[in-house]
Amino acid sequence: MMIIKAKNMANTEHYKNSDARILLTDDDPSMLASLKALLELYAFNVDTALGGQQGIDKLSSQEYDVLLLDLKMPDINGHDVMAFMAKQKIDTTIIVVSGETSLSDISKALRHGAYDYLKKPYAPEELTATVSNAVRKKLLEKSHHNIQTKLNQSEKLHRFIVNNSPDIIFVLDNQGKVSFINSQIESILGFSRKNLLGKPITNIIEDSDERVEYFFERALAPHKTPQSTEVTLKNFNNDHKRHFEITIWSISDSNKRIPSQNNHFHAYGTARDITERKEAEAFINFQAYHDLLTRLPNRSLFKDRLSTAISQAERNKSRLAVMFIDLDRFKVINDSLGHTMGDRLLQAVSQRLQEHIRKSDTLSRFGGDEFTLLLPEIADDQAATQVADKILESIKQPFMLGGHDIYVGASIGIATYPEAGTNMDALIKNSDIAMYQVKNTGKDGVKIFNPDMNDNPTQRLMLEQDIRRAIELDEFDICYQPQVDTLTETVCGVEALIRWNHPTLGRLSPIEFIPIAEESRLIIEIDKYTLRKACRETRHYHHQGMPNLRLAVNLSPIMIERDDFTETVLSILKEEGFPAHLLELEITENVLMGDRKDIVDKLLLLSSKGINLALDDFGTGYSSLSYLQKYPLKTLKIDRSFIHNIKNSEDEACIVNAIISMAQGLRMSIIAEGVENKEQLEYLRALGCDIVQGFFFGAATSLEQVATLFQQCEHLYSVQTAELGA
Repeated sequence: MMIIKAKNMANTEHYKNSDARILLTDDDPSMLASLKALLELYAFNVDTALGGQQGIDKLSSQEYDVLLLDLKMPDINGHDVMAFMAKQKIDTTIIVVSGETSLSDISKALRHGAYDYLKKPYAPEELTATVSNAVRKKLLEKSHHNIQTKLNQSEKLHRFIVNNSPDIIFVLDNQGKVSFINSQIESILGFSRKNLLGKPITNIIEDSDERVEYFFERALAPHKTPQSTEVTLKNFNNDHKRHFEITIWSISDSNKRIPSQNNHFHAYGTARDITERKEAEAFINFQAYHDLLTRLPNRSLFKDRLSTAISQAERNKSRLAVMFIDLDRFKVINDSLGHTMGDRLLQAVSQRLQEHIRKSDTLSRFGGDEFTLLLPEIADDQAATQVADKILESIKQPFMLGGHDIYVGASIGIATYPEAGTNMDALIKNSDIAMYQVKNTGKDGVKIFNPDMNDNPTQRLMLEQDIRRAIELDEFDICYQPQVDTLTETVCGVEALIRWNHPTLGRLSPIEFIPIAEESRLIIEIDKYTLRKACRETRHYHHQGMPNLRLAVNLSPIMIERDDFTETVLSILKEEGFPAHLLELEITENVLMGDRKDIVDKLLLLSSKGINLALDDFGTGYSSLSYLQKYPLKTLKIDRSFIHNIKNSEDEACIVNAIISMAQGLRMSIIAEGVENKEQLEYLRALGCDIVQGFFFGAATSLEQVATLFQQCEHLYSVQTAELGA
């Protein structure tokens, strides 16, 4: 019966006893076998040690929950084993099973930490009950220890997570004061955690206002959902403000989250640093409404402010002006010096423009080299014109960029509210129309819109379409300006100048259609047309008694920069049978400014074929001796602006003297443009100028009339020569 009962008990407690390890230590092998058999009936995990030394060895190498220990053993007694365990801090529950019954032995064993004391011979029920209780107690202790260890680890983990969170984590009492805050407050904002405890959380908020106060009032009230807002927090380390998103959760008894103790824990929250996000949003917003090159408002922002200004002007019965500013010659500079230099020029222009506007005005880069200016609250048209004149004068001053003195001008159109329009689109459109009126009449000026200009955009588009048709229908004429030898006063060459006989608008000068042709790149076809037709017509007169008549043709920078430029020129000469040595191609200094190897190579190739190269309008742009030395230039053309006042201005005369002396030193031919009277001719002849052209010898005309002039000059020169000989 006892064995069956033991087995039943073993089955019921199998799940408990198997988890415990028991060591039996005795010097009697039969006792060890008997105890082992009994305890295994209860599913205990039992190990044995014969004698005290073996017991110590096993305790040193393995872990046991319960030790059944005999006190009286010959080698090492039980008291020594317990002393060893105490010294080594072996935490095993000890049950003494011994024949020793003296009070001193029992007392000594209990002092060494024995859990219980059983006397041999023992009752099996008593022993198994004592062992079971010891095991249960030991397992409970281990379980408690494990739970406590896990709690400590969990607490450490949570403290680590809280203190190493990228967010600032805080707990507030019911008055919004800080009860806890993690260490991120120190690393992110530089505040001491200790100094913030017990202080209102709003103390670290920059410019706390009613909105912020209302948020915390609402967030500290009981609620089931988190409350969030964006604020700027103070930075103890420096003045740089940082943006945070604060989220607060309520802690209350009803939520059953964290018990509220004396209102010490009322709400907890996080503050996430969103500075980078806010800065990115600000940058994206800046990109959306500003030009990144000049940092000026872009077209969208300008229109938005103009719309607001119109509403205010309508409400206040006031006036405003929209100014459209387009840079002159920017494309030439951009193509010659490169886009990087063009960008630097736009930046310099924008800075200079800002010097002449009020804080209430809006200057924008409208696109390309176009700027718009909004002038709210102006008194009258004259006030707008005065601002435009200041801007124009400022832009005329040279820009020092990359070692060059760069000169640009501007064409400015003005539209005023309400005369030129009462809505945004009308004002922008009409200021643009007024600007193109300036472009079409010589650039570098200011015009205020009037209704008569309204058809201009249509005419401009029509002209662009008509240019294409005119090339196909041969509507362009070539006029020729005679070039006269100063010594013989005979015609030695002509400069080809294009004119347009428009079927409805009449005869148009280049200033009326060349800018449109350049912008549309139709200038390439016009240059080809001019060169081909001029070669054909001049070649005809080579066979009519003028075999050495030279032809000068001005080509645009756009044409020269094309990859097929040299092939085109040489092909036209071959097809028209024109001698290369009688052709002179006039180029402007803008083409040479970029110091581009491909341009140098092209000009060297043309020069090697016998074509003469002339530098046109010398002295008005970016004159540099390096150009004259590097490029294969044979002729300098002095601009008419230096010749006009040659007898009235000593300064102009000095410039002409210097240019001619320099050209002679470089063994270059000299052509002076704009000679209008005998005095200018005599002055230039005395200086050694080779060739002149201008109204003194006649305006640009047909080649037939030039041939007549040639014959007259030849006859007069023959008569003079004969008289001198006589």
